[in-house]
Amino acid sequence: MGASPTTKAASAPWLLPVGNGIMRRYTIASGGNRMTISVFLADDNLIVREGVKALLDLEDDFTIVGQAADYDELVAGAEATNPQVIVTDIRMPPDFSREGIDAAKEVRKRHPGTGVVVLSQFDDPDYAVSLLSEGAAGYAYLLKDRVGEGDQLARAVREVAAGGSVLDPKIVDGLTNPVRTDASLSPAEESLLQQLAEGRTVNAIAAHRKTTPADANAAIEALFMKLAEGVTAGRSDNLQRLRMLQKAIVDRKEQGESLSRLLPGGVAEQILQGGRRPGETEELMVTVLMSDIRGYTTIAEHADPSVLAGQLNEHRAAMNRAILGHHGTVMQFVGDAVMAVFGAPLPQVDHADLAVAAAQAMHVAQHELNETWKADGRESFGLGIGLSTGRVAAALLGSEDRLEYSLVGDTVNLTQRLQQWADPGETVLSDPTWDAIADKPDADELAAAVVKGRETPVSAYRFPRRVR
Repeated sequence: MGASPTTKAASAPWLLPVGNGIMRRYTIASGGNRMTISVFLADDNLIVREGVKALLDLEDDFTIVGQAADYDELVAGAEATNPQVIVTDIRMPPDFSREGIDAAKEVRKRHPGTGVVVLSQFDDPDYAVSLLSEGAAGYAYLLKDRVGEGDQLARAVREVAAGGSVLDPKIVDGLTNPVRTDASLSPAEESLLQQLAEGRTVNAIAAHRKTTPADANAAIEALFMKLAEGVTAGRSDNLQRLRMLQKAIVDRKEQGESLSRLLPGGVAEQILQGGRRPGETEELMVTVLMSDIRGYTTIAEHADPSVLAGQLNEHRAAMNRAILGHHGTVMQFVGDAVMAVFGAPLPQVDHADLAVAAAQAMHVAQHELNETWKADGRESFGLGIGLSTGRVAAALLGSEDRLEYSLVGDTVNLTQRLQQWADPGETVLSDPTWDAIADKPDADELAAAVVKGRETPVSAYRFPRRVR
């Protein structure tokens, strides 16, 4: 039996002109009379992508060859599938600015003649002008809230595939009847807007303007009122300034979220509020905590890797809660080891007491985990902890792509050595930590001994006290 008229399987390829002498490959559907057009979809919202796909699937001359959620996926996917048409959103990761337009133009550079349909929620002619800056052939700009009306999207896909162009009527109206431009801000107001865009606080702006925070706040409110009134009156320059401010706020928020993922708690906030910059150091009096699972190598040798990974994840989560619950900063997890600091990045007068309380909470949390694991037939973890108090140099080290909040000094090295003296369930404190804590636990005083890497003997205390 022959293929039905709606069959998409190609039976014969054809090369047809697509503007400026460019030839483009098409296929004729078997048993039909319409060319099959390959389409690649791009939008960071999965629901939107599926909605667009559903609309195009209603037509018998479209084949969806791939999907993407950001700039890189769009460029790479289009390179791999060589679609005849790209249907893309404007704003996608990583910056949510105009990645869809930029990616589409990059694809057009590599594969001239690729049709592009931009779907946008913005009825701003500036985006359309940006899209069509190098020529309108093969481009369409449609508004998302109107693509479901009739067969507008399908017609646009067919039009750009043939080298034509399509603009939503609202965009055409905006291009032919532009709003009035009026430079409405004074130099002082322009300066204030720039400071806001840079993320300066009200206090910082007040200091720059040599006035009070109340006066600075009043000036900011008046500026926003003026911009809003200008937008209502149709002043495009005011609209552009509000967009600049919005982008600055979004960028700053995303920067904060990115730093929060990279840095320990409290550090990102300190940077964004005007703290020390990467590479700058400060001296702080702190208490450093290090913990380690005793016999972990042996446990790992006999345990199922997936089961052990689950245990390690539960262990880290419990340790993290205990440390944060006593206002500590978790510096890093390395395998089965945990490093934390009390008194940094923000100084704490009672850092030694907080560290001791956190160590006790960690032991309690690990004991509770062990009881649960025993009931499930899983191996217990024996936790040893070391604490040391002293001065350290704290700094953000690394690059813009990867930053680490690091502590440097003898206190850090000593803490690592002391935790090696702790048996499962024990905590070993340096002599300075013991002297600094107000509520001293029942502990054994250890004989002074030399630790690796130090010439001077170290005095320390161990709790809980061992039964003799």
